[in-house]
Amino acid sequence: VQLQESGPGLVKPSQTLSLSCTVSGGRLTTPYYYFSWMRQAPGKGLEWMGAIGYSGTTSYSPSLKSRTSISRDTSKNQFTLQLTSVTPEDTAVYYCVREGRTSDGDYIASDYWGRGTQVTVTA
Repeated sequence: VQLQESGPGLVKPSQTLSLSCTVSGGRLTTPYYYFSWMRQAPGKGLEWMGAIGYSGTTSYSPSLKSRTSISRDTSKNQFTLQLTSVTPEDTAVYYCVREGRTSDGDYIASDYWGRGTQVTVTA
């Protein structure tokens, strides 16, 4: 399984950040996998942003929920992150990740990661 992020490396403040992740070697609809977005800002730890499950259900970090949307295109085997009203604090390396979960949705492990893409928010 391979995941590859794509999107602009520079975003201006107040704009919407949009990233896509193309998955190969595995399907977005395979039970019980979830596909998530993580980020790591300079000098900080990894932050889970949200995920979309095999059935299309979404979940988000409470701290980002008001600004985050994750969607998917199963025909392209891609899922997308949109983060609105960005500020310089959203500057980070963004990763797309596959998570293995139980049938109840309980997290097991993140087994495949994209290489990450740097996004810088600057005027």
